[in-house]
Amino acid sequence: MSHFILFGKKDCPHTQKALEDFKKQHRSFIYIDVENNPHGLDRLLEYTDGKYIVPVIVNVDEGNVEIGYTGE
Repeated sequence: MSHFILFGKKDCPHTQKALEDFKKQHRSFIYIDVENNPHGLDRLLEYTDGKYIVPVIVNVDEGNVEIGYTGE
């Protein structure tokens, strides 16, 4: 089973969709709210080349990074 880090913010509908889907699929993940976590925001910006884009989903085991989420 893969482990994920999901960077997002509370008022983003795409972040909320990703959280709902991950919970329904029983995926192992850590959620980082970048609005309330300055270190988390710094990490997000590293993955997005300095662009403030949410959500960002990191597959920790495989090293894959997905920027944005539509649920497809």
